[in-house]
Amino acid sequence: MSDPENIPKLRMAAPESAEQLAKRHEREQRTSHREREVGLEQSLAPFRAGSVAYLNAVPLTRGIEDQIVFLPPSELAERLRRDELDAALVSVTEVLFNNRYDVLDGIAVASLGEVQSVFLAHRKPLAEIHEIFCDPASLTSVSLLRVLLAERGLRAEFQRLASYEPGQMPDAALLIGDRAIDFSRSLHTHQIWDLGAAWYELTGLPFVYAVWALRRGVENSVLRRQLREAKSFGLDTLDHIITSRTEYDLEFRKDYLGWHIHYHLGSDEKRGLGRFIELLRKHGLGPVFEPVFVN
Repeated sequence: MSDPENIPKLRMAAPESAEQLAKRHEREQRTSHREREVGLEQSLAPFRAGSVAYLNAVPLTRGIEDQIVFLPPSELAERLRRDELDAALVSVTEVLFNNRYDVLDGIAVASLGEVQSVFLAHRKPLAEIHEIFCDPASLTSVSLLRVLLAERGLRAEFQRLASYEPGQMPDAALLIGDRAIDFSRSLHTHQIWDLGAAWYELTGLPFVYAVWALRRGVENSVLRRQLREAKSFGLDTLDHIITSRTEYDLEFRKDYLGWHIHYHLGSDEKRGLGRFIELLRKHGLGPVFEPVFVN
């Protein structure tokens, strides 16, 4: 028999410190994220997809950025109408005014209240505004502003905005996206009427600004699955997006992407869409079609 004193003693591993556990968790997360990135690389082929180059859309194209065509909203809509894209993250009115797309369910760019990147910059009181200059890229925001004004018994003529330069900004201008944020953070003499906040005040509902529009009649189950995975990856790594992007400052990115913008398209968002459709029809801003959602 073996001498018990000569049997090697089993050694218990020293417990990991909180710092070591955190570092191991971080390493495992990085590995997992890299595996998801690799899985998304070249995942859209042979489909063609487009999105806007705004900060608020970044989480929806996480891992597929190199496969996306980035264009202003109006140009995306034109490419989609010409069937030059199979999917595009477009202004929601592109879907509501054209009965030729399906909407990828569960995904949107939306806000519940103040949005910070869609607003009317104005010097005069709303009731005294008769002419509004608009970013030529804007689509949904123009219709939303028309509805909000009409609900107050107001109307205005809409013209094309020539420049975003603060010194050349007219008395009333509808601004959207990152350039709207740039203007709001610059020195200016305008008041800011946030359209997301105005919509919530009117309806108590979220407003949906953009959705993934898909060419109808095309077999695209793989494309839909990959777009959903990109969104999932983006939201799972939202903290990384917030800390690694360079637009503006960290506190603004936390506030904007973590609070003002959200990316789900659920029952409340669909109720908001339904109310928007109702008001578009009420004020003769149509014809308007019911969206067709696909999973």
